[in-house]
Amino acid sequence: MDKIIELVAQDPLRVKALDAVAQLKLPQCYIAAGFVRNLVWDHLHQFAQSTPLNDVDVIYFDDSETDVNRYLAYEEKLKQLIPQFNWQVRNQAKMHLRNNDVPYLNSLDAMRHWPEQETAVAIRKTAKSEYECIAAFGFESLFALQVTHNPLRPREVFDGRVENKGWLKKWPLLKVVN
Repeated sequence: MDKIIELVAQDPLRVKALDAVAQLKLPQCYIAAGFVRNLVWDHLHQFAQSTPLNDVDVIYFDDSETDVNRYLAYEEKLKQLIPQFNWQVRNQAKMHLRNNDVPYLNSLDAMRHWPEQETAVAIRKTAKSEYECIAAFGFESLFALQVTHNPLRPREVFDGRVENKGWLKKWPLLKVVN
């Protein structure tokens, strides 16, 4: 999505984060969730400053990885590069076990199982100053300021996240959609 790439390119810290993640050279590797979602919501609310990120979610897909703690080394490398972020790196090839799902096919398929649809958006650096942005449910509802429950996840999980994360207070134009 061109607008997301344009917004990211205007944010030096997000560009730096994408550069750092690209150094890991992980398969199907993206920065996802609030990193992208919050940027769009901030833009649509015309905030002068970006909402601080609680964490930076890095996803990748490597079904050949056998070390279940390998993500810790990736998080440590990223913390060395950009210490102000709380990096959360997860191999989506293994996340189906935690979620009691059938194995995911790739990073995009894994995002199709996240609690809300607008969070299932991600971006990665593909070349110098070039980016790829993907969304498991498309971009329309994200730009329509919606928060949509994913029926693959329990409604109470979705409702709890909306409440606990305070999205409706931070971004008052948001609309919860069933």
